[in-house]
Order: sequence, then C-alpha cells, then structure tokens
Amino acid sequence: MGEIRRVALVTGATSGIGLAIARRLAGREYCVVVHSRSSTEAGNALAAELGDAHYIQADLADDADRHRLVADSVRLAGRLDVLVNNAGISAVIPHSDLQSATTSMWRKLLEVNTIAPFRLVAEAEPHLRASARRGRPSTVVNISSHAGMRPKGASIPYSASKAALIHTTKLLALTLAPDIRVNAIAPGLVDTPMTAEWADAQALWRERAPMGRPATPEDVAGTALSLIESDYMTGEILTLDGGLGLT
Repeated sequence: MGEIRRVALVTGATSGIGLAIARRLAGREYCVVVHSRSSTEAGNALAAELGDAHYIQADLADDADRHRLVADSVRLAGRLDVLVNNAGISAVIPHSDLQSATTSMWRKLLEVNTIAPFRLVAEAEPHLRASARRGRPSTVVNISSHAGMRPKGASIPYSASKAALIHTTKLLALTLAPDIRVNAIAPGLVDTPMTAEWADAQALWRERAPMGRPATPEDVAGTALSLIESDYMTGEILTLDGGLGLT
C-alpha cells in the first residue's frame, strides 16, 4: 500500500495568503480542506481546482460553526494532520482615535483573530493526536502579524489580537508537545489587491526594508510549508518582513 495522504485544513483559503498555502500544500500531495466565511462559489471552485480537496463554509465567529468545520473536515477527509489558522479580520483605526476603537470592535477582532484559532485547535486536538500516533507529529501554523510584535498596525485592537495569538501559539506549543507542534508566522506587509492601495505602507517597505519590497502570498506559503514539513520545530514565531525590523 502507498503512503496515506496527509490532510490539511486551511482557514480563509479562497484568497491571498490562505489561497497560496492551499495551492502549495496541494502541490505537495496533501489532501486540502479549504474554508471561507462567505465566498462559497470561490471555495467550491478552488476545491475542484486542487483535485483531492474539499470546501467547507463556516463563520469562525460562531463556536458551533468552528466545531462543525473540524468535524466535517475529518468526516470528509478521514483524518487531520495539519491546521493552518489563516483566517482573520482587520479594522483600520488611527491609534490616536481611542473612541473609535469601541468595545464591540475589540470583541469582534479578538473573537476571530484570537479566540477562533484557539477553539479550532481545541476542536482539532484529538484528531491531530490520533494522526501523530501514526508516526509523525501533527502541526498547527497560526498566521499572526508583524503588528503583533511591534507597536504598529491597522489599529490597536487588531495589533493586540495578533499579539495575543503569538502568545497563545507559545502556550499551545508547550501544552501539546510532542504530539502536536504549534508555530506562527508574523508577516509584515503582504502584496495583495487589498494592500495595493496602502500607499504609505507600500512606500515604507520599498524604501526601508532590506529586501526592497513587501512579501507575496507565495513567500508566506513557502514559510508555512517549511514549518509544516519540519518534525521538530515548535513554539517559534517567524517574522517575515523582508528585514524591515532591522532598520
């Protein structure tokens, strides 16, 4: 018998970073479960493109949907080896405008960017441990942000939610080892259609970052793949900012 294909669940997989990660994993013979909150047509098209893949719609702000996403992933694919917590939301609020950073905005960002990844790991834990018993550690990759490591970012609530995800990553790595490795990537500016209009950020990366450009989604996907294919690294936060933090 041939080797059983490993299964990866990628949240927020129909565009940007998540799309690049899903395609990279499919190219490495993973069975990929792709997720989105609302773009069901794009999700179904992506699953068809990837071949051995499945699409599941779920609202990650809803705990019942988080449970269903993991349960349906295992039901459809038969196992779960990799969880990529990529889905997230942002809000652009000047840091000096404290009144606009409302309680509801804080709760919304924390719910999706911090609580949802933790809850997905909690739901996935028994399945990831079961896969680890087959011989290789399972893995979680959380997509955080360089704004969670430095006092920058689209808004204070956004940056704080990503900083909390970084600390959660380290706590989970300690708690779940050796069966489940947990790491995070903290990208700086990533070149997507959404960020193309962020003129100040684009200029900052092109003028000050040693690499002279923002990251591409494929840059982040390559880093994610290296974390997934390691059997040893855990608790690490990989900053992917083209060296901007050095300046």
